[in-house]
Amino acid sequence: MPKKDVPIAQLQDFLPDGVYGPVLQYLNQYKVHLTITKERKTVLGDYRHRTLQQRHRISVNGNLNKYSFLITLLHELAHLLTFEQFGNRVQAHGKEWKAVYGQVLHQFVMTKVFPPDIEAELLQSLKNPAASSCAEEGLLRVLRRYDSIPDSQKLVEELPEDSLFATSDGRIFAKGKKLRKRYLCKELKTGKTYLFSGLYPARLIQITD
Repeated sequence: MPKKDVPIAQLQDFLPDGVYGPVLQYLNQYKVHLTITKERKTVLGDYRHRTLQQRHRISVNGNLNKYSFLITLLHELAHLLTFEQFGNRVQAHGKEWKAVYGQVLHQFVMTKVFPPDIEAELLQSLKNPAASSCAEEGLLRVLRRYDSIPDSQKLVEELPEDSLFATSDGRIFAKGKKLRKRYLCKELKTGKTYLFSGLYPARLIQITD
């Protein structure tokens, strides 16, 4: 199943220590229907505002580490709070949302729930929050330190030049040179070249004789 409802007490298994109470207060106050989903490639979380028939709905990917889960949940809660204040009259990630998200994030940062390296990146992002934590390269790199990942799973920027890697759909590429912010990589099967972000997750392929 792509989504699952879990007993609300089980939510604390997905969160860092010490934040279950404040998070639960938000969920109860605004009557949020929270679902935890399997991994989605394009989004980490999602928000749907309340209607006459349904409550506020938030979903968060369940495969995230606890810090990424919390940050994503706060991101979506900020959408809820922005809707409560402004309705649909403002842009999804406009200045109003940035202000609300900054306030919510600051509340949790000040409780010292995050490790120092994540806290430092979050304090930087408070100045101008991005539409997604995936868009903040420094934060994404730091959060990755807390993922449980196999040794073969790398970021493209971590791979040696000319090494081979596989994408999630099984295609195989040879890593090329960096062009500004992206890497020129050649797909072995077709010979076509593609630009990859250095933060793109890839599986390193070891060549053995």
